[in-house]
Amino acid sequence: MQIISSSTQRTELYEKFKLKIIHNSCLDRTLVSYQGNKQTPFSSWFKYREGFSERLVTYLLQTFKPEPGVLIDPFSGVGSSLFAASALGWQTTGIELLPVGIFATQARIVIQKIDVELLKLEIKKLTQINFQDYYDQLFKFNHLAITRGAFSAINEEQLIGYISYCNNVIQNKDISRILLYAAFCILEDISYTRKDGQYLRWDSRSGRSKGNSEFNKGEILSFEDAINRKLKQIISDLNINSIQLDLFSDDSLLELATKKSSIVKNTEPNLYEGSCLEILPTLQENSIDFVITSPPYVNRYDYTRTYALELAFLGCSEEKVKYLRQKMLSCTVENRDKRNYLEDYYTAKERYQDFLKIDFTFKSQAALQEVLIILESYKKEGKLNNENIVRMVGNYFYEMCFVIYELSRVLKPGGIVTMVNDNVRYAGEEIPVDIILSDIAESFGLKTRYIWTLGRGKGNSSQQMGNHGRTELRKCVYIWEK
Repeated sequence: MQIISSSTQRTELYEKFKLKIIHNSCLDRTLVSYQGNKQTPFSSWFKYREGFSERLVTYLLQTFKPEPGVLIDPFSGVGSSLFAASALGWQTTGIELLPVGIFATQARIVIQKIDVELLKLEIKKLTQINFQDYYDQLFKFNHLAITRGAFSAINEEQLIGYISYCNNVIQNKDISRILLYAAFCILEDISYTRKDGQYLRWDSRSGRSKGNSEFNKGEILSFEDAINRKLKQIISDLNINSIQLDLFSDDSLLELATKKSSIVKNTEPNLYEGSCLEILPTLQENSIDFVITSPPYVNRYDYTRTYALELAFLGCSEEKVKYLRQKMLSCTVENRDKRNYLEDYYTAKERYQDFLKIDFTFKSQAALQEVLIILESYKKEGKLNNENIVRMVGNYFYEMCFVIYELSRVLKPGGIVTMVNDNVRYAGEEIPVDIILSDIAESFGLKTRYIWTLGRGKGNSSQQMGNHGRTELRKCVYIWEK
């Protein structure tokens, strides 16, 4: 017997929030995505596609809290919110689980206080060496199964030689870190892979390409070309005249050595490495003025696969990657239930009543339970392309209940939470993430001021459009206030 899809609870919830759902003409896809950082110094060096732009951070702070205070981002990624807020005088704290984001954030902290003249002189030396001459087996690229064969033999040999040189020859650890970060930023450019949503897409030249159609990513840079381009970009962004900078010239860097960098010395962010599910409960209540964040979306994207090259570069083993995948907020079909873990965690912290309240809120959210019942019926009917989608959706909202509860707890009265997120659809069934999360936020004492939408929403996948029609899903920025 088929269960007929019902949207009664979602319709009621939409009626509750419809006056809050407002198109904000100041927002566009560029502002709320990595695209907005392409022309921004520092943040354009590494292609972190899951991040929002620093201009969005500036806009939100100037709109709601022009006077600096204390800001936190519980999913801080590469630190866009932290650095943009620091530039406006805010004290900032980031929480990030993936070593990719931690490494990028720490590198930028070092960059902001580096001796630029010394850096330029080290880069000058780099242009005159053969990286293969410095190859050290100790620094070989420890591939994961998913990254094996990602580089040509010559590119991998030069990459390892460069890493060896940075570690064995360069004495200044800050400069070594920046030069290693430059290599970290070009891994995709010198590889046969391209980041593509849920996985790495392989160029047919790699011999690992899968699927019916051959994929060609275009030019694959040599390591030497790629690293020199990145180092030029870095020096240019450190306020050096890029026209005068020629890494292949013997004298250009020396001529510029007397020029001073005008990098602003901002307040250094406070950075926690780990899951915000564990770290937020340890923070003092009523201590935060502003939250800016974008959690993983409930869209099946597995960041441990998307950023597999970078994780391998940082020395993560297969076991470490599997651990990280399970510690992430549930957004893939492989994530297991965290309920028992969270119950034990809150019990150990003598906060069992808080756990019960959060657990009850999840179970009482009618629109969400409506979605889960329908998805469960689709699972039984074989309509879902993966039966674990139901578990993933349920776990995602369950864990977000804990995140939102803790954000409300640590927020000062009058404090603001701003969150970038997308609605999603599975088997034609829309999941209004924006109003479900806003309703959960209101259960925990936050008030929804706005659910700002972009003028153009998010489309379906081609498969979804073929089966269920071409309709847009809301892409939003939520504004909640305590």
